[in-house]
Formats: sequence, structure tokens, C-alpha cells
Amino acid sequence: MEQTPIFSIKGVAFSYQGSGRPALDGVNLEVLPGEWVALLGANGSGKSTLAKICNALLSPTQGDCFVLGMNSSLPENIPIIRQNVALVFQNPEDQIVASIVEEDVAFGPENLALPFGEIRRRVDLALELTGMLDLRRRGSYSLSGGQKQRLALAGALALEPRALVLDESTSMLDPEGRESFIDCMRELNKRGMTMIQITHRMEDVAFASRIVVLEGGRVVWDEAREKFWDREYGRFGFAEPQELAIYRELRSRGLVEAGTTPRVDDMLEALCL
Repeated sequence: MEQTPIFSIKGVAFSYQGSGRPALDGVNLEVLPGEWVALLGANGSGKSTLAKICNALLSPTQGDCFVLGMNSSLPENIPIIRQNVALVFQNPEDQIVASIVEEDVAFGPENLALPFGEIRRRVDLALELTGMLDLRRRGSYSLSGGQKQRLALAGALALEPRALVLDESTSMLDPEGRESFIDCMRELNKRGMTMIQITHRMEDVAFASRIVVLEGGRVVWDEAREKFWDREYGRFGFAEPQELAIYRELRSRGLVEAGTTPRVDDMLEALCL
């Protein structure tokens, strides 16, 4: 049975007023339910603009963006799309609205005028999924950077969206915070969450299923992550992922089979031998 795409982007272009060139220029992209798509590109390539198109914060200048089959340019579809596509930004403090953790997570469901019991259920589940249950009564602004980012994610999850769009959400985190956040993303994806992850860090995309590269507002690469990770990262000016260097070292020691595609889970297993 053919799946209906979560996102179906057809010939989308977008120009900011006063800009000399389009931010997006004829983008075509489909994302199916449960996919984890890593969206890469240099600054100014159009990544954040595409994220806002997906969330209906912006409407295409040209072309169409369909989210769950709904045209994002039609005003009547925008509230439904924004409820089903949660956007998590780079700076979590831009999304924190309440002084207590659980009150911040409850903000979105409260705005949907949901019954108290349903709000409580959603808050508890979002805090559990992000590992924040023990911090529910903590002050929001006393949290670490990684905890604040997980709080922003919990607030998004409390809306029970069909998809997450993460715009450089790990860029301000230290290694421990980044690892914790990626672990949370992995768990959500295992549960079926569709994700578009915008990043410039190759190590952040080790578990993505697809890599899409934007260059000058156009899609210049769209393939399975393994293909890109093993051969193409240098072509677009990205640094070699640490995991890939580890893979090559393990292969040289005979701990993983030569000629195989580098898989993170295989490397972790080999490292534990």
C-alpha cells in the first residue's frame, strides 16, 4: 500500500523582499512517514527557509508545499499544519514561555483548549520521552543548555505532532548535551516520528535515513545516508565524520568486514568487543 507523504514539495521557490537572489529555487522533495531526513548545506543555502515552508510559517513564492495532503498556502490549513509539524529552533530560550518546566510543556496543549486530564497525559508523556520527568518542577531558566533544548522538544511533542523539523537544534550544545538530544531523537524515530533535521555537523546525522543537500536554494543531493556518509561528504565541503574515521580504523584491524557500508550500530558493537 502506497504511503501518503508527510511533506510533498513541488517546484518550491521563495524570495525575501529586497534580496538579490531566491532563497529557494525550484525545490522538489518528498518525505514519507517515519523517515529521518538530514538537511545539510552551507549558510545561506536555504535550509531554514525550507523549514519554515514545511511548518507553514512561510508560503512559497512559487510552487506548492503539501503537508499531510494539505496545501500549506491555504489559510484554513495553516493551524492544522502547525499543530502536526512542530518546529524546534536553534536557541531553546526563544521557545521557553513559562518559568516552570511542566508549565512550559503544558502551554501548547492549553492553547488547544484540551481537557485538563488530556493536558496532563500529554505533559507526562512528553517529559518522559525527553528524560525530563525528574525536572518537571524545576525553573525553566535554571536548566543547562542541553536540558533547555530537551524542554523545547518536550513542548513541541506535547502537541502530539506527526513530524518534527529541527533547525540546528544541537548547534549550541556541548558534546554531552548533543549526545543526549540525539539519543532522544533516535527513540522518537523508533516510535515512528517523522523528522527533518537541519544541521551542518556530520556527526549529528549518523542515524538519519536520508541526506538531502541544499546549495544555492536547490537540492543537489538526495540519497540514502550510507551512500553520502561513505563517499560524498568531502564533495560538498563537510568535515569527515568522527564515526567514519573510527570505522576505517576498525576495518583496518579486521573488526568490521571490509567493503561493508559503515553502520553506527555495527561500529558500537565492534568497539565493545
